[in-house]
Amino acid sequence: MTVLHFLYRMELKYEKHIGRCYFTIKCLPREDDRQHVLNTELFVLPKTTYSFGEDSFGNRQIYGCEHEDHNLFVFQISGDVEILQTDYEEKNRQEVTGLFQVPHGKCIPGGELLNYFHSLDFKECETSFQVCEKLMHGLHQDFSYVPGTTDVNTTAEEAWKQGKGVCQDYAHIYVTLLRLAGIPARYVCGLIIGEGASHAWAEALIDGFWVPFDPTNDCLVWDHYIKLGHGRDAADCAINRGLMWNGGAQSQDISVLVEKREQ
Repeated sequence: MTVLHFLYRMELKYEKHIGRCYFTIKCLPREDDRQHVLNTELFVLPKTTYSFGEDSFGNRQIYGCEHEDHNLFVFQISGDVEILQTDYEEKNRQEVTGLFQVPHGKCIPGGELLNYFHSLDFKECETSFQVCEKLMHGLHQDFSYVPGTTDVNTTAEEAWKQGKGVCQDYAHIYVTLLRLAGIPARYVCGLIIGEGASHAWAEALIDGFWVPFDPTNDCLVWDHYIKLGHGRDAADCAINRGLMWNGGAQSQDISVLVEKREQ
């Protein structure tokens, strides 16, 4: 058993004062078979009332509205998460499996991703787990991690054509390839020790369990990862979404800290 302490802080600065702002933030760790939330502490500026809820994927979220003029919005959450000794995230719920079987959003394959998939030889793979490993190792070898070459709107096909991207692109491509292989897959957003920002990976449905893989680092997800949410692609579990009036240009500063608690 491992206990991880985390801190996520986001500051949004606006060129002009905002008269009204609606916000939804998905930055509360999930409760499942691999992790248990021990405690959390929230800070929101301007001080406003907010509510807790879940989206259609079971991702925990905070939402609210600020009506007072402001040109700075700060959200900070910290807490402790207990990581349990299991090699899967949770058991599957049959009623949602279909959502993660078909191409969707940023995980729709184009010609080049289809050609890549059909060039692979799976004859030596006897299990779905081995297919997942082969795809992960191959993607890690054939795609390069280069920050600044893609953005939040880049699709799996677009990133693959460039041959480079960041963790979001690795996860989108991996999810796309898994679905082509007939393995239901979902995109995951979370935190990891040593990143300084949010991270992305994927989960594959294997023998009734959702098993997490990190194609960016070419490894399974172990005890230094904290899961925040999952969905069909990154849009389903975006950490921050909002609707505002006025404000002009804005800048965003995000800092993340994850470290092991001494026991």
